[in-house]
Amino acid sequence: MIPAGFSYRRASTVDEALALLGEYGDDAKLLAGGHSLLPLMKLRLAAPEVLVDVAPIADLRYVRVEGDVVAIGALSRYHDLHHDSVLREHAPLLAHVAGEVGDQQVRHRGTIGGSLAHADAAADLPAAVLASDGELVVRGPGGERRIPAAEFFLGPFTTPLEPDELLTEIRVPLRTGEGWGFEKFTRRAIDWAIVGVAVAGGSVGLINMAGTPIRATATEQALASGASVAEAGALAAENASPVDEPHATAEYRSHLARVLTTRALAAARA
Repeated sequence: MIPAGFSYRRASTVDEALALLGEYGDDAKLLAGGHSLLPLMKLRLAAPEVLVDVAPIADLRYVRVEGDVVAIGALSRYHDLHHDSVLREHAPLLAHVAGEVGDQQVRHRGTIGGSLAHADAAADLPAAVLASDGELVVRGPGGERRIPAAEFFLGPFTTPLEPDELLTEIRVPLRTGEGWGFEKFTRRAIDWAIVGVAVAGGSVGLINMAGTPIRATATEQALASGASVAEAGALAAENASPVDEPHATAEYRSHLARVLTTRALAAARA
């Protein structure tokens, strides 16, 4: 499929990217890794008049400890995150999940910021950041603002990002030595998850069980009350709203959520 025509602009700094977004407004879309946007353009589901390429902004590729959080540059690529020693030590769930996205080509190009801004409920990293109690740093003409991950995913492919704003950083509390687990069920290795579960300590994020990534609050509350892994896992679908899809009914996806959550919790406890 061939996308509609568009203009291409390249930004080498955050300020330059913000200036271009301010110039073109709603007519522009940011291009990071391109694995979410370009397929939509080829299917004519998205037709931006201008693509602003932010991939050259090297200043937004980093992982570092800042006090009691790990700060991750929004343009950090999955491959780099998966192999980063700082992330593996202090936020191992995110390091692991980054290595489970797509295939090697996707992981060498796709970015964590692009995945979060795209806000696909079937994506892996949004649920992992949600379970990690992450915070997203956004810059725009009015300055910088921080949005908790719990408030960032408003609906399918919908976030509070304004057309002239850029996601610059993801911040997650240090999870050094804390148990974690990740499970997902796919038809093929590189497919989107039919259902997935990310566990960080006593926090549980669900993939593709609603229009946005969600927390399994009933499971979390049960764990906090001293329930066993099996008892807490059995409650994973309580606050979810899965729908019937060509590859799985809502009932089957609820069953998967319970099974995968129990497995992920057991891994975290181990």
